[in-house]
Amino acid sequence: MPEYDYDLFTIGAGSGGVRASRFAAGFGARAAVAEERNLGGTCVNVGCIPKKLFAYASHFSEDFEDAAGFGWTVGERRFDWSTLVANKDREISRLNGIYDRMLKAAGVEIFESRARIVDPHTIEVGGKTVTADYILVATGGWPVVPDIPGKEFAITSNEAFYLDELPEKILIVGGGYIAVEFAGIFNGLGVDVTQLYRGPHFLRGFDDDVRHYLADEMRKKGVDLQFNQNVACIERAERGFTAMLENGREIAADTVMYCTGRAPFSQGIGLEEAGVELRASGAVKVDEHFRTSVPSIFAIGDVIDRMQLTPVALEEGTAVANALFNKNAAAVDYENVPTAVFSQPNIGTVGLTEAEARERYGPVRIFVSEFKALKHTLTASEERTFMKLIVHRGDDRVLGCHMVGPDAGEIVQGIAIALKCGATKAQFDATIGIHPTAAEEFVTMREPIPDEVDAAAD
Repeated sequence: MPEYDYDLFTIGAGSGGVRASRFAAGFGARAAVAEERNLGGTCVNVGCIPKKLFAYASHFSEDFEDAAGFGWTVGERRFDWSTLVANKDREISRLNGIYDRMLKAAGVEIFESRARIVDPHTIEVGGKTVTADYILVATGGWPVVPDIPGKEFAITSNEAFYLDELPEKILIVGGGYIAVEFAGIFNGLGVDVTQLYRGPHFLRGFDDDVRHYLADEMRKKGVDLQFNQNVACIERAERGFTAMLENGREIAADTVMYCTGRAPFSQGIGLEEAGVELRASGAVKVDEHFRTSVPSIFAIGDVIDRMQLTPVALEEGTAVANALFNKNAAAVDYENVPTAVFSQPNIGTVGLTEAEARERYGPVRIFVSEFKALKHTLTASEERTFMKLIVHRGDDRVLGCHMVGPDAGEIVQGIAIALKCGATKAQFDATIGIHPTAAEEFVTMREPIPDEVDAAAD
């Protein structure tokens, strides 16, 4: 008779937790997963999927305008927020069902309940106690609102997908990719958008040229970007709310939305009581194989706060299942992980920023292209596209690729494969482009931009 009820018990049925549970079961393990909310986690329910659906919806306002340049006459336009929300809900429900069927088909038992760790091998879930040889924590993260007076009046990305009405004016506080994406979404849907960030410029961690280029494009589209500003408190007004800034200014809005980061969802599930070490941020400490300070307890995804991306969580879940039940303990490679920001226009990026490349390798060669896309030669749009390659001066390897423009994520995904394979600039140059596309610019940039540091290196 087995010593434990399960070989693997996963807490959290987001992308990483579902992947680990399914793969473990496929390797012959007795697996179970507990989820107190909806299957699919943040990405499916209040993250990547609904956010991109909303981004699609918001872009039609520009598409209608652009159509005129191609001879189309577009009639009366009207946007219905409730229709978008209802259709989004239907799609999310469909995806929830797919996750449910996938888990059950793999033989994974699902507990639709909150789970709490009692000790290194025991879990309380759904009113009963079960045991497991291994426990995997994949509980994700949760939006954080700073502790200021009136914080209860603010919404986060969780609530933004379920608003009863579309606001006329919204204040978005934050400078990360979630804030930037929602600024574009609400602006495209006709909302008066102000985005506030306490630092000198948003999207910290992205290439500086990308950050500044996107800011210019967003301002051209009508988003009121305000940097070096911070909210001191929020007060209810006769209509909506008033945000009182630290410098004494006031901003009125129907809705105040905070996108100021996400904290690991690690509290109240018994981790510390079981002896699992947490960082000051609440992130679970793990080694390269995702084992915590307790040998039988593992953790992956946003709760470990390494790289908060759904595909990364999937890779981490695969690694845990392979290591525990398939005798294949391979570490996850976090180098050259591509990512996209579904801002308007989009960002696509992979590899090192210019600052990172210079710090790691010294002088580098920089190739840049900035242009109006062919589509907009017949429209009144002022939108432009920006592309950048960062190249190692010694061995000619392409160290970083960055783009601001339509479909940037779709384009950079392919470039990411090349970087993962160690492609050189000469190999980029030897590749024939697809004409006419924006993507061909990545294989036709021939002259590096002048640089005093690089010239001195020569």
